[in-house]
Amino acid sequence: MTIENQPPASVAVDLPGWRHSYSGKVRDLYLPDAPSTADNVVSDTDAAVQSAPSNRILVVASDRVSAFDHVLEPGIPGKGELLTTLSLWWFDQLVDVPNHLVPDHAIANGTAASLIPEAVAGRAMLCKTLDMFPIECVVRGYLTGSGWKEYQASQTVCGIPLPAGLQNGDRLPEPIYTPAWKAPMGEHDENISFERTVELVGADAAAALRDASLSIFNTASTIAEKAGVILADTKFEFGVDPETGVITLGDEVLTSDSSRYWDAAAWQNGTTPTERMASFDKQIVRDWLAANWDQTGTPPLLPAHIVEQTAARYRELLERLTSA
Repeated sequence: MTIENQPPASVAVDLPGWRHSYSGKVRDLYLPDAPSTADNVVSDTDAAVQSAPSNRILVVASDRVSAFDHVLEPGIPGKGELLTTLSLWWFDQLVDVPNHLVPDHAIANGTAASLIPEAVAGRAMLCKTLDMFPIECVVRGYLTGSGWKEYQASQTVCGIPLPAGLQNGDRLPEPIYTPAWKAPMGEHDENISFERTVELVGADAAAALRDASLSIFNTASTIAEKAGVILADTKFEFGVDPETGVITLGDEVLTSDSSRYWDAAAWQNGTTPTERMASFDKQIVRDWLAANWDQTGTPPLLPAHIVEQTAARYRELLERLTSA
């Protein structure tokens, strides 16, 4: 079955050797299950997963799509596999950044892939559990979205003063760090100041999160530019590895769901904001939803052409970045 023809992933599926732990807006988490010993028989799958220590977690990307803190219907076919592939590629590029992937050499028998059930192969990552920070580490390199709305009203973005005269889509003098508090599912994430992050996680951790986020953003921006792509903004999530005490990059990274990407040539030559900021991410979904829903009640179903356009942009971004 091709990516295009795969049905959207359900909220949670039964996976041999794993037990469902949590479902977020677009990802499902599984923990190693105790192996079945009925009739003193242990299956190959149970035996393989048993080799995964209890501090391992399976992060499964679904085909669900969210916008404005709502999960929308229908999903984007193949999205989970596309974004997992992109995340894994970015983790490979960020060789100096500790991440939560379990390397093959840390597995006694087999590889990380051998512990991933076939039902979610291609859209799952075997990861170390982290003590996650309650912070979304947002970095903005360009003025757009909610930042543009705030700038028009107060010449600031998340309270950070910016120069006068900037236009929608303009590059900022330098990337800015605008953290947010991660709200429980169903609630809105809240932009917070750096000082508030210090109160939440301590001064040392707050500074480390800010510095790591800006450093990764700058590295990724340079890589994306080589593919003719602009990384306009993104968010990272970090946790502490309980085994080493090291702040570690977790969750997905630099995907079309967590980032805003533009075509560099279109941004340079476009004459309207729409032309300049034609997005490789789910902005197509956001724009359609903003024009067709007042954000009260249940969101409307996404029309087929919006689903198809979004899937095509996800695929195009992956191909451009990984083939550059």
